[in-house]
Amino acid sequence: MNVALLRRRFERIGARVKVNDVTDRFRRAGIDIRADEEGEFFDIRVLPGDAVEYVVTDVRPEMRHLLLMARRGDYKQKFLCGHDERHWFVCAVPGRSVASVVDAMQALQPAEVRRGAARRIRRIKDRLRRRNAAFVRQGEWFFVPAPEGSLPESPLILRNEPISRGRGGKPHVCEELFRTGGERVYVSPRRPGGITEAQYADLVRRRPSAANWGWNVMTRGAAVYVRGRVSHADHKTVVLRTWHRVLMNTEGQAEGAESVVFLD
Repeated sequence: MNVALLRRRFERIGARVKVNDVTDRFRRAGIDIRADEEGEFFDIRVLPGDAVEYVVTDVRPEMRHLLLMARRGDYKQKFLCGHDERHWFVCAVPGRSVASVVDAMQALQPAEVRRGAARRIRRIKDRLRRRNAAFVRQGEWFFVPAPEGSLPESPLILRNEPISRGRGGKPHVCEELFRTGGERVYVSPRRPGGITEAQYADLVRRRPSAANWGWNVMTRGAAVYVRGRVSHADHKTVVLRTWHRVLMNTEGQAEGAESVVFLD
């Protein structure tokens, strides 16, 4: 791996990158955002003996984004690395045909978001903005205006409700939120993806101490709508005047998703 070239490519977007072997048994290989006395940097950690090569395939200095590829023989993983509002981020990208930063940004948009943007927005660069005629984006979440007449007449509105991708990231807090459909799940730091009521009951039966794992009851797979202020420590607060459908980006569909240690 040409680490010097990798550093030069990251420098073009104003970022630092470090490549290190994994020596701590409590840390795993992958890509992380870490910080030292000089600020944030991209931390690429490689298992000793792993024949992986990291290569930057596209750089967009004006956007402060680049496309990074991890290659092991014929197997490839792609990651969008860049700066979003206040911090650097890394995001695994789905799709084998992704060849540029623009491709990656479009691939991370849910299908509903892409279709709406294509119908309503002419220029591709405007379809990638955080706020446009088709959606508002905050981090990994997209908020799409809900058509009139498509919502329940009297939904149960929750106040200051968190939404989370369920992998331990900081939640985004919504001033007003309601859900329709979905499945009730139990979530804890030890089960961040959530388990069903039946799985929770079985776990506590087999291991009574699990009842003290700090569980929260949440809903998985529901249609979620929000209105008002949506806040997050790492992003500018957005204000939605009308109800918007909440959709998450497609990172979870990417082959390299497990290699991303930190996103928010």
